[in-house]
Amino acid sequence: MPEGNVIHNQARRLRNLFRSSAVTVDSPQGRFTADAKKINGRTLDKVEAHGKHLFLRFGDLWVHVHLGLFGKWRIAKGEAPQPFGQIRMRLRSDEGYAELRGPTVCELLDDDAKKAAVSRIGPDPIKKSDPTPAWNRVERSSASIGALLMDQRVFAGVGNIYRAEVLFRHNISPFRPGKQLSRGEFDAMWEDLVVLMTQGTKRGRIDTVRAEHLPEIMGRRPREDRHGGEVYVYRRAGQECHLCGDEVQMAEMGARKLYWCNTCQPE
Repeated sequence: MPEGNVIHNQARRLRNLFRSSAVTVDSPQGRFTADAKKINGRTLDKVEAHGKHLFLRFGDLWVHVHLGLFGKWRIAKGEAPQPFGQIRMRLRSDEGYAELRGPTVCELLDDDAKKAAVSRIGPDPIKKSDPTPAWNRVERSSASIGALLMDQRVFAGVGNIYRAEVLFRHNISPFRPGKQLSRGEFDAMWEDLVVLMTQGTKRGRIDTVRAEHLPEIMGRRPREDRHGGEVYVYRRAGQECHLCGDEVQMAEMGARKLYWCNTCQPE
């Protein structure tokens, strides 16, 4: 599932491509046809990202998109090709086109429904939101911080990579209950997420390794993975920890794979 940095990047690309222009909207697949007709020909005047959720405004109506595990955007300049496959929604203008396939959510909302949808999303580090609502939930929770970081009502946009990496960077076990975190630990993690996720939006990849731990400094091989970026523990199960040499662990938490180092992140 794309993390918040990817969604913010997509919002920027859609904003730049369709900036305040009339847009042809259709649904080659057919599942969004009725709602597409309501906004077809209107101006796309605003695009917002809130965590993993995308909102596109056409006057008094909003298209709400959540990609989920299988959703994908194709955003490009030039003339749109003939549609093929399961395109839920297609946007076209004189500048280019965008095709949306396989989202978990693609729905049309009015202003009130959009506000209600946003209200259910937690603070977003990329938007430099006030983290107080997240802290209020964490300090009262018996759930593990590893689970809380993936709860989009608490931390918007944080996914599996940022969860594993920010916990490692702050030597916090993913199994520690939220209520056992100090406010200082929470604030340090939040500030780190703001920096890391903002960098991820700008770079188009996730890098979480500090400068002193880069391959050229430590004399190790660069990471080879389709996700790109240098990381400490994500998808490194069974390999040596870059810092202590212990074996990186993996388990399931909330139906997602969790990575950590027992030595660097003691319970």
